[in-house]
Amino acid sequence: MNSDISVFDIFKIGIGPSSSHTVGPMKAALCFINSLVQKGLDLDTVSAVEIDLFSSLAWTGKGHGIERALVLGLSGESPESVENLKAQNIFDLARQQSKVYLLGKRKIVFDLNQHIHFLRSQSLPLHPNGMNFRAIGPGNLMIFERNYYSIGGGFVVDDSGGDKIGERSVGPLSFSSGQELLELCQREKLEISALMAKKEEAWMARKDIQCGLEKIWKTMQECVKNGLAETGLLPGNTHVPRRAPETYKKLLAIKEKRGAYFIPDPLEVLDWVNLYALAVNEENASGGRVVTAPTNGAAGIIPAVLLYYRRFCPGSTDQGIVDFLLTAGAIGILYKKNASISGAEVGCQGEVGVACSMAAAGLTEALGGTIWQVENAAEIAMEHNLGLTCDPVGGMVQIPCIERNAMGAIKAINASRLALMGDGHHQVSLDEVIKTMRETGLDMQSKYKETSTGGLAVNVTEC
Repeated sequence: MNSDISVFDIFKIGIGPSSSHTVGPMKAALCFINSLVQKGLDLDTVSAVEIDLFSSLAWTGKGHGIERALVLGLSGESPESVENLKAQNIFDLARQQSKVYLLGKRKIVFDLNQHIHFLRSQSLPLHPNGMNFRAIGPGNLMIFERNYYSIGGGFVVDDSGGDKIGERSVGPLSFSSGQELLELCQREKLEISALMAKKEEAWMARKDIQCGLEKIWKTMQECVKNGLAETGLLPGNTHVPRRAPETYKKLLAIKEKRGAYFIPDPLEVLDWVNLYALAVNEENASGGRVVTAPTNGAAGIIPAVLLYYRRFCPGSTDQGIVDFLLTAGAIGILYKKNASISGAEVGCQGEVGVACSMAAAGLTEALGGTIWQVENAAEIAMEHNLGLTCDPVGGMVQIPCIERNAMGAIKAINASRLALMGDGHHQVSLDEVIKTMRETGLDMQSKYKETSTGGLAVNVTEC
């Protein structure tokens, strides 16, 4: 492997509802237009752009807002910076007037029904989430063409980079397995979070690492806040109501009613963790700004567990938040390198399962666990997510994805507690469970991998 992955590749700020079906296609469309210009082609020669979407993108792309994402990317917008109002105006122009301004400059006719093709029964060779972009020029001739693959978590590669999952140089602290990570920590006499901070310094200054992690945490908190404030139905024809605001009111009312002699429900903390996860994923489902952690479909787990740590764990600190994110990022890197974080490739075990594993590890580190306990927590969390299918009802991220994040957050906390009660020694290694997850995903039928052709997606009647 000639490239490496940063914590900031695992945690990315973007928009909902899907990292693979929204963020990835948006980045691919932007990359396509930028590559066209870099090849020396004049935007004024482009009269049309044709896009073919394959397999999983074709099956569930519409429900995940892929058309909006493609329009925004062609228009020169990126997931990290686009403003919601501007994004909506750009998409409305394309939807209502069939027009797109390439990179915000060159106006072309772009009809969503005519220029985007959903090819469900076809696929490109490297990944189920394949896309083909073609620029049409004078005489209706194709002047530029590229294939891209949205391989999960907002990562995008082209035909020349099927194995290229990072753009950063490999340094002395790089690792490709859990065992290598543990050996590095022992050699350097560092905890996982400290090792990761040192590893990141090969690419950026320490103050930039700190600022970047603080920005991620701030964005997560803002997402929860937004999710608690918004009311009404989520987009789409599933008619799913936002539950977080009403749940929040109920929990606040319980707190207000407490008297001096009131004995609180010992499991009430679970209600708060559920609330945080619901708030994030309802915001994601509405197309709001979230942190891909490691995907949008699983974006609520890590913020929920971080808020559990900050608000319910005695002795929690700001540094604990940083240590949590660095450690969770290390675990995410292992899954990205050795398995997958794409629901279209391995099912939801690659999204909620990986986020659960990352969160369990991060919490264990923040609570003072040893490197062995951290690795144990990550393993426990994934071991009990193996085989988790990705079968979104209506091709959207409302059912079962929102509640699944709440369940994943609770499972992560329990995995951490189990690990911390032991000494770190266990029968199944993290590497073994990652290998098993990968093999399970390969064995899983395609109807259970983000195509909405099996499972709940076909057994639940849409309202």
